[in-house]
Parts: sequence; structure tokens; C-alpha cells
Amino acid sequence: MADPVMRRLFAALMALTLAACLALAAGQANARPAPESFADLVEKLTPAVVNISTTQSVEVQGPQIPMPQFPPGSPFEDLFRDFFGDRGGQPGATRKVQALGSGFIISAEGLVVTNNHVIKDADEISVILTDNTTLPAEVVGTDPKTDLAVLRVKSTKPLPFVSWGDSATSRVGDWVIAVGNPFGLGGSVTAGIISARARDINVGPFDDFLQTDAAINRGNSGGPMFNMAGEVIGINTAIFSPTGGSVGIGFAVPSMLARPVIEQLVEYGRTRRGWLGVQIQPVTDDIAESLGLDRAHGALVARVMPDSPAATAGIEVGDVVVRFDGKDVAEMRELPRIVAETEINRSVPVEIWRNNRKVDLKVTVGELDEADIAEAAPDAGNAQPEQQVGTSLPAVGLTVAQADGAIRDRYGLGPDVTGVVITEIDANGPANDKPIRVGDVIVDVGQRKVERVADIETAIKEARDAGRKSVLMLVRTGDDSRFVALRLKD
Repeated sequence: MADPVMRRLFAALMALTLAACLALAAGQANARPAPESFADLVEKLTPAVVNISTTQSVEVQGPQIPMPQFPPGSPFEDLFRDFFGDRGGQPGATRKVQALGSGFIISAEGLVVTNNHVIKDADEISVILTDNTTLPAEVVGTDPKTDLAVLRVKSTKPLPFVSWGDSATSRVGDWVIAVGNPFGLGGSVTAGIISARARDINVGPFDDFLQTDAAINRGNSGGPMFNMAGEVIGINTAIFSPTGGSVGIGFAVPSMLARPVIEQLVEYGRTRRGWLGVQIQPVTDDIAESLGLDRAHGALVARVMPDSPAATAGIEVGDVVVRFDGKDVAEMRELPRIVAETEINRSVPVEIWRNNRKVDLKVTVGELDEADIAEAAPDAGNAQPEQQVGTSLPAVGLTVAQADGAIRDRYGLGPDVTGVVITEIDANGPANDKPIRVGDVIVDVGQRKVERVADIETAIKEARDAGRKSVLMLVRTGDDSRFVALRLKD
């Protein structure tokens, strides 16, 4: 009886061992070891990578330098002009300034992608191919918010071009190649890995950069970042550098963000982005606790624009958008990008958190106007009044007063302002390090409208009775609104 049992155990052990070996082999196969050389791939790709040369007329700044008197025909006269430009005693003179960058061709007909900052304000733009052919370029369209631009050149023969890849499938640790024109040295190739994804470096509302340690320097801007399949997964755009040169921290606009923008620029000459019509801010741990959320996530609505898609859909101030069009909103900064990428005039589901429960809404996405972009509510500094005026609220470290005529005059508030005004901030209280200041108007506390000081006192008591450690206030500075979570002092 023991022998059959042992045989079955041995067979099971061998099966498990074989399965483990197969899994390990599959994992090693997917890992793709470092190539012995990038030469074949580089030889295939570099003909589609171009240098961008721009010329711009700028007004000479600083003191004028008089032209010295040289003997007729003296070579020093030309030398002086070459060194100092045309500032020889001519106020308001201009001079030509040249700049270099990189780009890549995406169609045989001559469409070229680069960075907007490479060609911004240029009077003349030239595209230089790898065989040193120089072609004049015209601007098809630009998008400063993603720092992308499309150029068009005309050639008597089809041009080499490269194809887009899917940056969403790229992983941290994957090999990448950067090709460009650093310091005017065209056709320079560097290799490295993807160091991080979804980097926000505070240069625009749609930041979602790929980070790489492949050397990127000045002049690389606008050049492509390739994966090992030879596909463009990023546009090299920025570096972090205390020295001005590469320190192994470069950033590229991912293709999943860039490609739709490029396609819109080609089709319309501009971008067409979705618009919701809200002012939003991050959900901090304190705000999440005060709203009854299990964790800090989503985008907190601080203001709803009148007649906007959000207003029509029933989104309210104090709502937290946690899902939009089936996509989770893990952080505030994700919502503007998700909305912007949504098809205009399309009705999409929105999941919000309101009054301690989830609410499902439908919103028809509008088209973004540059002035309407959803962004975080601004911070504000603290200030101190000349003397204490109003009622002290020690639980939150504020002194407040009703917005009557005298208070309005004191803080320069309009006659239509109602509610309660902050008149003092306790330097040792919970509000001191928060983005509020004297003269701000408290509009809402605990998602309840504030009309008088007693409303705030009631909301604080209710928060304590409910066992909350903080209370959420909606504060207004001029036309800007923002939520602030204040810890309750014992």
C-alpha cells in the first residue's frame, strides 16, 4: 500500500518541479536580456530623426556699444559686428538668434513632431535631415500645454519615418533609446532604461512624464524615445539638472498622451479637449476623514462653473469625483487628463462621493476653452489684522465675524458677499499652516451652507459628536474657492 502512495507523491512532486521550471523559463524569456548592441536598431531609426534649426529676431537689451572708428576696409570692423551684433550706437536694434533642437518624421509626406518650446516665437524654421539636406518647415499646429508641435516639410521624394508605440505597455526597467541633436551634435544616440512612470514635474496641467536615465541634454528636446521594437513611446522634453548637463534624470511625454494631441493638430491645427467645468483640489487625509472617505483619493470639487457640463449634470461643490468614464481617479491631477481625452459631446458616467455615499451621474462632455481649464484651487498666505474683531472659534484657531457693512469695507469685499469672514488666525492653531488668510469668506462647513457664525459653531459640535477629528470648510478668496480641512483641537 505504501509503494503506490509513494509513487503518487513522487509523481506530484515531479509535476510541480516541472511547472516551476517552465514558469521560470517563461519569466526569463519575457525579461529580454540586454542586447549585445543597439547598432542594427539605430541604423534603421536614425534616418527619420531630424535636427530643428530656428531663427528669431530679438531686441538687443542693455547699454548700446558704440562702433569704434576703424581704418577703411579694416577686418576688425567685421570682427566687431560678429561679436557684438548690430548694437553699434543703434537704440532698439535687433539681432538674429539661432537655436537648435530635435524632431522626428511620422509620415512619408513630411510631418515632423517636435517640442513647442523648440519652435516657439521662431521667425524661420528649418528641418535638417541626416544627409544634411535642409528643408524649410511650416507650423501645422502647437499645443503649449503638452509642449508639442507638428511641422510640415516638402520633399521631392518620400521621407523615412517612424511609427508610434504604446507607452502604456512600457514598464519601469525596460530598455529605451534616445536620439537627437544635443549641443548641435546631430544624430547622437544614448541608451538607458525607463526609471519611472507618471511623473508630475509641474510644467503643465497634463503632466504624465516617463522618466529615463538615458542621457538627454540641451538640443535633445523634441527627439524620440524608442523602445526595443523601434517604436516611439515618448518625446524627450525636459531634464532635471543642477549643472545644465545630463545627470541621468530626463523626462519624455509618453506616446499615449502625445499621439492623440498630434493627430488633432494634424487634423484641426489645434487641440480639441473635453471640458467638465469645475475647479478642483486634492483630497488630503484630513479632507478624506472629514468626508467619511475610507482613504484619500479622487478630486474634490471646489467650484462649479455656471452653465458648464458639470452644472448641467448636477455635480455640486463638495462632491469628490472618484471615477470618470469608467476610469478611477486616484489623484486630483488625473481628472483633467481623463476629461481632456474624452470625446466631446459624449455622455459618460461619473461616480462621485456625496454625503457619505456614492452617487452615479451622467455628464455630457463639452469642449475646453483655454480659459476654462480645470485646475487646483490656489493657495493663499496668512495675514494678521490690526486688532481682533468677531467671535473666537478656538477649536479651529479662527476668529470670525458676520459679513456686514463694516466688515465688508474693512476687507474690501463686495456688497453681494454674504456669510462669515475670517478676521484672525491663531498662530498656534490648526488653521495657521493651511491655505487660508484673513479676509477669506467661509461659505460652507461640513457641507452645510454658512450664513452666520452660529452655523459654524453648530457644524463643529456635530463633527465632534460624530467622532470626527477634523471639519471641512469651503473658503472663498475673491472668485476662487477651495476646501480646507481643519483638525479640531481638544
